[in-house]
Amino acid sequence: MNKHFFSDMGVMLGRSMRHISRSMDTIITVTITPIALLLLFVYVFGGAIKTGTDNYVNYLMPGILLIAVASGISYTAYRLFLDKQRGIFERFHSMPIARSTVLWGHVLTSLVSNALSVAIIILVALIMGFRSPAGVLSWLAVAGIIALFTLAMTWIAAIAGLSAKSVDGVSAFSYPLIFLPFISSAFVPTNSMPSAVRAFAENQPVTSIVESIRALLSNQPVGNEIWIALAWCVGIMIVAYFFAMRAYKARI
Repeated sequence: MNKHFFSDMGVMLGRSMRHISRSMDTIITVTITPIALLLLFVYVFGGAIKTGTDNYVNYLMPGILLIAVASGISYTAYRLFLDKQRGIFERFHSMPIARSTVLWGHVLTSLVSNALSVAIIILVALIMGFRSPAGVLSWLAVAGIIALFTLAMTWIAAIAGLSAKSVDGVSAFSYPLIFLPFISSAFVPTNSMPSAVRAFAENQPVTSIVESIRALLSNQPVGNEIWIALAWCVGIMIVAYFFAMRAYKARI
């Protein structure tokens, strides 16, 4: 590892964060869809959905947070695509810096910007009546799971940004990720679904992540779900990291 790796990464992170700070509308845009879904499901559909809880916004929150992350990572793919198209990678690679830090700058920026989006959504949910008896350790565990999920999704976004041939291609990849929570226990219990849909919903990564976050926020035992959730997040992150670095090195 280059002895200046972390200082170089700090410079790249600062560069990407400046792009965010100069265009705060990206964070606002990312939060609009999850907040709209939160309002829609709580105030329009909430009364008709039976979840076994008196406070539907509490039930809904984990899935909304994951949708926010899935929406946010599309901007990472877009910024990577722009850097590739404009020849920014080649310009940085001509400098005496650790080459992988250019990519890591985008990834860490995604982590920070998505954390801001999640914080905004939690504030809106609190206004809508969201309440959690969870302690500090449970909240830290929730933050850790969301951070791992964000990193896993961001590395997938990096593959899209580095491999796409057009802006439309970059944007399209995030749609399935945003849609995935709808076929999970994020909005309704899986036992209300047809058998085939239920089988998929109960064995896809979003359900275990949602159930783990929901249990932590309600201060309930998480059981084995948290280990399944962590295994999904770490496994996806490792595989996506491998292919993203492979696509990145092909550009060097």
